[in-house]
Amino acid sequence: MKSYKNSDKIPPIMIGSSTPQEWRVPLIDWDRPPWNRWTFQNIRQILPTANIKHDKNFVSEFKYNLLDIENVTFKDTTNTNTNVSKMLDDTYTDGFLVHIDGNIIHESYYNGMEPSSLHIAQSVSKSVTSTVAGILIGRGLLDPNQMITHYLPELEKTAWKDAKLQHVFDMTSGVKFGEEYDVRNSDIGKMDVASSWKPIPEGSDPNEHWPKCVWDQMLTLKEKEVDHGKRFLYRSIETDVIAHAMERVTGKKLADLISEELWQKMGAENDANITVDSSGYGLSCGGISSSLRDFARFGILHLNGGKLNGKQIIPSDWIDDIRSGNHGLANESLRATYPNGKYRNQFWIEDASKTTVMCIGVFGQLIYIAPEYNMVVVKFSTWPDFVDNTHKLNTLSAIHAIAENYKGKG
Repeated sequence: MKSYKNSDKIPPIMIGSSTPQEWRVPLIDWDRPPWNRWTFQNIRQILPTANIKHDKNFVSEFKYNLLDIENVTFKDTTNTNTNVSKMLDDTYTDGFLVHIDGNIIHESYYNGMEPSSLHIAQSVSKSVTSTVAGILIGRGLLDPNQMITHYLPELEKTAWKDAKLQHVFDMTSGVKFGEEYDVRNSDIGKMDVASSWKPIPEGSDPNEHWPKCVWDQMLTLKEKEVDHGKRFLYRSIETDVIAHAMERVTGKKLADLISEELWQKMGAENDANITVDSSGYGLSCGGISSSLRDFARFGILHLNGGKLNGKQIIPSDWIDDIRSGNHGLANESLRATYPNGKYRNQFWIEDASKTTVMCIGVFGQLIYIAPEYNMVVVKFSTWPDFVDNTHKLNTLSAIHAIAENYKGKG
């Protein structure tokens, strides 16, 4: 079934007390179109989750200076003139927020989303997890140069043997893990089952092994393709290694760590949540749902060097390392979109000669943090496809055009 844009008629997915069969979300395809246009804002109705609590007594305030950005023009990937308004519709936008020079200049919601709505962030969750890990590093509880097996000795019998924690931050371990999203029994497909996101696909080989939880899947990954640190290859399981180390050294669940170390301290206005597997593990690589404004707060905290109201929440040297550390690598796939880009500490680097960093999730999730523009942009989307470089590049072109038009006017 095809998806629908915001300018199209919205179908009655999950509407009413007795939803007809044809409009009920099939669990095996909840993240596929058109279902994702509903499910991404309603994760708690289909998957088990844990709460990420905010502090009701402390909500950081925004300043607003709303401006008309929708008519800002730019060249799309076909070198055709277009504008921000068309980009928002063409890229299946659910929420879009632009903060520049200390003010929100644009905030808009689509597809039934509201300011208090939560939207799954997919792999933006990796950057949130990394940020909390950076706080623990600053506290001396984790060391990026320490062996992973120092924290998780059970991984001695896996391909992560002799890998450092820094390798998984940068996705440069040599562990074999297939990230083929459309292959049901690929490694990432099996993670869908292990994380309680999906049932075992019908018609699967009864002799095929399906892990019961994410930790069980980690223990099965015993093949090393290359030496650790020699290549960048995007593999979601690397983030889960980090999160399990975080839980091991603190004795706390990831949802509580994010709440206590980040969500409450940055003044979030809404609780967030994270999907959990059968062992209660929160899926660090893609399971967080947040409101648009709270992800803006997260981005602004990074933009401001980790400080809020004069208090250092994220260590400044961790943020500096994300922006300009020399250990990040790239591969052909990354360079196809970001010719001078890299991947560093679970963040995407748009251009290694600059300090702009991005948190990116499949189906069009984005937090864009640009010190060069004094700007943060947050975009929630529900693309029909996991990855769409045309949508990605047009979104980035729109962001650059907005910055060029409104830098110094926010």
